[in-house]
Amino acid sequence: MDTVKKVSVHGGHSGQFCNHAADSLEEVVCSYIEQGFSWVGITEHAPGTRDDLLYQDEREAGLTVDLLLDRLDGYMIECRRLQRKYRSRMQIFAAIEIETQSGYETFVPKLQKRFRPDYFVGSVHCVNDINFDYSPALYEEAVRSAGGIENLYGAYFDLQYDMIKRLEPAVVGHFDLIRIYDDGYAERLVQPAIVEKIRRNLHVVKQLDLILDFNLRALHKGAAEPYVTGSILELVREYGIKIVPGDDSHGVATVGNFFADGLAVLRQYGFSTDWPQPVCYPADEQQAAIGFGVGQGCDYS
Repeated sequence: MDTVKKVSVHGGHSGQFCNHAADSLEEVVCSYIEQGFSWVGITEHAPGTRDDLLYQDEREAGLTVDLLLDRLDGYMIECRRLQRKYRSRMQIFAAIEIETQSGYETFVPKLQKRFRPDYFVGSVHCVNDINFDYSPALYEEAVRSAGGIENLYGAYFDLQYDMIKRLEPAVVGHFDLIRIYDDGYAERLVQPAIVEKIRRNLHVVKQLDLILDFNLRALHKGAAEPYVTGSILELVREYGIKIVPGDDSHGVATVGNFFADGLAVLRQYGFSTDWPQPVCYPADEQQAAIGFGVGQGCDYS
């Protein structure tokens, strides 16, 4: 444990910039430093693509997409400031976690042009524009919308595949989040039709040399194992895909949560703990404006 660097490829949500998180971003960053993290990807949520698709807590707070974009401006300014302030103590990535709602194909490139993050975490929280991970009730609504739970799984992995192919995010977030409120997920994820889609998605992750987020927030919410589940971890190892822990922290109280547990699982499955870093998008403004591609290092300016 002492020889393994503590990192998080997906974390650092704060109450300063996220309605369902707590504490200031600087407090969260300082907690990572106090716990001895080597590097951290701060990955604040991008807004939804439309006002009616925002998180329930955001709508209840009277927020709009435009207001959230302005708040994301503030996030990037603060995160860059913290990069500079603490660069001698910990490497900080100023990243953004995207949504895959209707219109994301054109919305995310606009985010890239406006905010120039170090990288994106490509996550799927919605199927048929229903935020299935927000509550059990919305999960059931998503099941009904898809015409059954197996169809929901299929739609989730199809949307994830489309997102990965279109955007090539440096990090693929909580790969099997679709199991969040499904007690029967272990059996579901080994059904041949679903395994075929999982293999297809992992194949493109490998082709593009992306990183999988080994997301430990599942343990914080009482799950038996992180995202990614054991049956998929075996495939990840088979494909030789890079995988890195992400605490998905939402405030000081969850910074670094369950890192030792996650490390034990990854060692059990034979993964390297020489954690690769995400490839950053080009720092050059003209290159960044045209979107995505091979990174050339992080912009700490």
